[in-house]
Amino acid sequence: MAVFYILVILGIFCGDLWVKNRIEKAKSLPDTVLGGRILIRKYHNKGAVLNLGQKKSFWVAALSLALCFLMSVVFLLSLGRRGSRTLRLGLSLLLGGAFSNTYDRLKRKYVVDYFSFPVKWKPLRRVVFNLSDFCILIGAMLSVAGAR
Repeated sequence: MAVFYILVILGIFCGDLWVKNRIEKAKSLPDTVLGGRILIRKYHNKGAVLNLGQKKSFWVAALSLALCFLMSVVFLLSLGRRGSRTLRLGLSLLLGGAFSNTYDRLKRKYVVDYFSFPVKWKPLRRVVFNLSDFCILIGAMLSVAGAR
């Protein structure tokens, strides 16, 4: 069963990396996809969430690496526990996304974000995400729900 969770991590990492590479190499991008439900944008985030710490990118990358290590230890320890499927799935989603964004921070010196939502509230409309961001968010919620 541990293989499933490892495949989830690898799938998120590889899938998001593939999309990020396509976004980076594209000469032009469509404005929208899914009938206008998603806006396609290329954004280089040099900080953490909402570009926080963009002028301290070394420390953001170091913290990201440290948190990946800590969550990896928690994930490995969870594999030895009975039950905890929700926790393991949450940690798998979280780690897949965290590994992808941390890889970007270390390799590119920024995280490639590539989509946003066409909502009426302009501050939210300006926020640009990537697949890893959602995996981290959902993974964190599942991890909290699954930690008993």
